[in-house]
Amino acid sequence: MKALLAMPDGLQHRMFTPAQLKELSELADIDTARTVPDLAAASDAELAEVEVLLTGWGSPAVDADALERMPRLRAIVHTAGTVRFVATDAVWERGDVAVTSATEANAVPVAEYTLAQILLAGKRSLAREARYRAERAVTPAAATEAGIGNHGGVVGLIGASRIGVLVAEHLARFDLEVLITDPFVGAEQIAALGARKVEPEELYSRADVVSLHAPDVPATQGMVTAELLALMRDGTTFLNTARPALVDIDALRAELVSGRLSAVLDVHDDLAPDDPLWDLPTVSITPHIAGSQGNELHRMGESALEEVRRLASGQPARFPVDPARRAMEA
Repeated sequence: MKALLAMPDGLQHRMFTPAQLKELSELADIDTARTVPDLAAASDAELAEVEVLLTGWGSPAVDADALERMPRLRAIVHTAGTVRFVATDAVWERGDVAVTSATEANAVPVAEYTLAQILLAGKRSLAREARYRAERAVTPAAATEAGIGNHGGVVGLIGASRIGVLVAEHLARFDLEVLITDPFVGAEQIAALGARKVEPEELYSRADVVSLHAPDVPATQGMVTAELLALMRDGTTFLNTARPALVDIDALRAELVSGRLSAVLDVHDDLAPDDPLWDLPTVSITPHIAGSQGNELHRMGESALEEVRRLASGQPARFPVDPARRAMEA
C-alpha cells in the first residue's frame, strides 16, 4: 500500500512520535522522513502509485488536477480536524476516496480545557482574583457569598457537538445542573448525557457559565446576540472555545467592559491590538490553546495511524467524514 505524507516539511515529526512513524512505515510503503508540501510539484510517476495520502494542517488541497494524477488513490487520512481545506468538491464527486479526520481526537483537549475553565468560573475566579490583586487582602465575607461555587450551579452548553457531548460527560461527575440548547439534537439524546434540553433564552438566563460549542457555518454566525447576552445574570461567565464569528463581538465587548459579565475567550481572531478586552481583569484571553498542543498532537497522530491500520487490514474507517456534514467538521 503506497502512502505519501502530503503536508508541510517537518509536520510529521510533530504529529507522530518516532514509534508511531516506525509503525506507519511497517504498515505502508512510505518514506516517513520526507513530505510533499505541494502535490503540483510531485512527479506523475510518484502520484500514479499513491493509494493513501496523509494530510494535516497546511496540506495542499486535493483538487481535480491532483486527483487525475492519482488514479489509485483510495483514502485521505487527515491528522487534524476539518478537512474542508484539503478535500475539495472533486474528492467527493469522484466517490471512491474515503476521507477520515482526527476531529474526535482533537475534541478531547478542548473538552478538558473547557471543563477546567467551567469549574474555575464557578468559583468566580477571574473577578475574585482581580479584586484580590487590587485590594491585596482577602475579603472576609468572600467565602460565604451567594452564587459562588460548583455545588448546585448551572452550566449551559450551546451545541451538542462532539466537544459539547464530551463536556457534558465530564460535567456529569459534578454536582451541577447542565442545560443544552441544540435544534438538531433531541431531548432524549440530551437526557442520556445527564443534561436537559432547553431553549436558548432559558439557558442564558439561568446558567452561571455559558459555554459555546456550535460549528462555524452560515446559519450559526452571529448566533450569540446582544439580546441573549443581556439575559445572562450579573457576575456570570461566557466561554468561547468554538469560533469568534458565532458571537456579536460588539455586544459581548459592551457587556464585558461594563463589568457585568466575565469571559474566557480562546478564539478571538478579530481583536485589534488596542481592543479594551485585552486589559480587562475579568476577561481571560488565551491564544487558541484549547485544541491539541504539544504532546496532545500525538493523539491525533494515533487516530490517523489507526485509520492506516484499518486500511491495511481491509476494515472500514473508524472516523470517516460524512460528505453531507463536512462543512460542519470543526
